[in-house]
Amino acid sequence: MLAVRDRQDRQAFAELFAHFAPRVKGFLMKAGSDAGTAEDCAQDVMATLWRKAAQFDPARASVATWVFTIARNRRIDIARRDRRPEPEDLDWHGSDEPDQAEVYEAAQETRRLTEALADLPEKQRLLVQRAFYGELSHSEIAAETGLPLGTIKSRIRLALDRLRQKMT
Repeated sequence: MLAVRDRQDRQAFAELFAHFAPRVKGFLMKAGSDAGTAEDCAQDVMATLWRKAAQFDPARASVATWVFTIARNRRIDIARRDRRPEPEDLDWHGSDEPDQAEVYEAAQETRRLTEALADLPEKQRLLVQRAFYGELSHSEIAAETGLPLGTIKSRIRLALDRLRQKMT
């Protein structure tokens, strides 16, 4: 592997390929891949081994560990890709007009939420607005305000409890 990494030695790569390709294929088949998929994946793993040889660090892992980690990750990628659901058929011919009762209810709910937010103590209201309207994480709010993370979390939790009580 060091010869492949340091000198792009094709003969050394051929020896690695001859040694690892069948083992990777067997590993993938034991993990549930069919022979064709395992063969394709093993080829891809070996190509990755060649392309990313410069990243190999014998201090971090053995060659076998590195190769089988690449194979495992590639198998997971393929499984995720194969399990990806097909998009649903969307009903584009439905009514373009929203139900007026739903529009009215949403407006009422928005009004109640706005009033409930306005009733919060200012310190809590500002944090809720940053978290939900500003789409900031608690850590980002803490960095921005200089407040401790625990304080941010406590104030937001208390504010949400108050909002929940007012909205029910």
